[in-house]
Amino acid sequence: MAHGAPLDLVLINPSGRRRIYQSLGAELAAIETPVWAGLMAAFVRRRGFSIAMVDANAEELGPEETAARVEELKPLLAAIVVYGHQPSASTQVMPAASLVCNAIKDRVPAQKVILVGGHVAALPELTLQQERADFVAGGEGLYTLVDLLAALTARSDDWSKVRSLWYRDAGRPRRTMAAPLLKDLDDEMPGIAWDLFNVNRYRAHNWHCFGGLERQPYAALYTTLGCPYTCTFCCIQAPFKEGEKQSGHRGSANSYRYWSTETVIRQLDLLAEQGVRNIKIADEMFVLNPRHVLGICNGIIEHRHRFNIWAYARVDTVKDTMLEKLKQAGVSWLAFGIEAASEHVRADVRKGYGQEDAAKTIERVRAAGINVIANYIFGLPEDDLRTMQATLDLALDLNCEFANLYCTMAYPGSALYDQAARSGWKLPDSWSGYSQHAVDMLPLPTRHLSAAEVIRFRDQAFHTYFSHPRYLEMVARKFGEETVRHIRAMASHKLERRESA
Repeated sequence: MAHGAPLDLVLINPSGRRRIYQSLGAELAAIETPVWAGLMAAFVRRRGFSIAMVDANAEELGPEETAARVEELKPLLAAIVVYGHQPSASTQVMPAASLVCNAIKDRVPAQKVILVGGHVAALPELTLQQERADFVAGGEGLYTLVDLLAALTARSDDWSKVRSLWYRDAGRPRRTMAAPLLKDLDDEMPGIAWDLFNVNRYRAHNWHCFGGLERQPYAALYTTLGCPYTCTFCCIQAPFKEGEKQSGHRGSANSYRYWSTETVIRQLDLLAEQGVRNIKIADEMFVLNPRHVLGICNGIIEHRHRFNIWAYARVDTVKDTMLEKLKQAGVSWLAFGIEAASEHVRADVRKGYGQEDAAKTIERVRAAGINVIANYIFGLPEDDLRTMQATLDLALDLNCEFANLYCTMAYPGSALYDQAARSGWKLPDSWSGYSQHAVDMLPLPTRHLSAAEVIRFRDQAFHTYFSHPRYLEMVARKFGEETVRHIRAMASHKLERRESA
């Protein structure tokens, strides 16, 4: 953008780290690259519009400071991007997004503001009702942004041709026709607009750098969009559903789109040139298609990059032929959704795999020299104290290098949210209540337990896992005593919870 030239779009990543993670946010939590904001910037800029980025999370800007930055930039449109570390973390960003929206409107009332993101796409009409934004994007937001910028540039207030847009007409909500899904990712959105980011501001998760590795710089990127699986607690497809329908997808089939190996490697080359070693492949399901996975691994190996990568996988998608290449490419961690020990509990949320398969897959992955971070969920609809204890026992038995221990949330955009709404199950009173670490966090009750019982069990399970002698012995052997001291310090953080939960 030329000096003094008018600015078309500013993309804002709102800051809510301390509220979302309490004391964990200061040092332990990652500071993630706002991947979707970077993708939107690349897409919109290829259509001739000028872009600026305000990453309030990375710069630790409060709402008023963010609004002052927007006032200084004087964009035609300010877009607040509501995404978190991963798709399920979008809703917990809403309180910060709301504060930024209010601050902008207080400071520059005439500034046009749009909200876009996973939570927004799941609940577009409610978002328009609750927030002071002028517009809300009902889908993934890409065509919405360029159509809206075209209308604003033409000084038109006819929004009917802006696809997937929600707006007010005489105070009443209106919506336009849906935008299709973006098809040619390589040509139309070839990765993140990395020139808008300072990679040194971003920080890897603590476990990603066990053993004393430096946590900064850090970067996250996608190599695919979407997930073919239909776990009822997941809201990954929320931004894509409207576009899927418009593009002719069957209602029961999820879209799953790829960037080519060449496009992904070009992004990784650029990050390596900037000194980035710690990489998150943010795909909801990276280790799935062998040709895609092996192509990227081979490209990394051929370019002789020395990355420290983590990515998501499933216990039934990791093939033996992949493991050696993943390790050689620098994949040092794979994250698996184990979720629950009970087959009955898993089946109720469409998470199917064999228990023995999980243990065997984890054993194979670790034998290849790749660490495992296992994800467990307490409080799924069929859980009781016995099945949750079985899940904790399974976690202790698998003894993975790290574990995320979650409570069940009915995230907007998930089938579980729809089921909860239909059944009248108690949901959080505020969007911050969807954060796993928030003071007012409120998970779903199960058919047998209250939300308070689920929270108590989860928080006790966290300290049981990370203080278990067998776990600490394994960590000392693999990563050293300094990492053990780090884990003890991490486990000493006591999350404040609201008793009314």
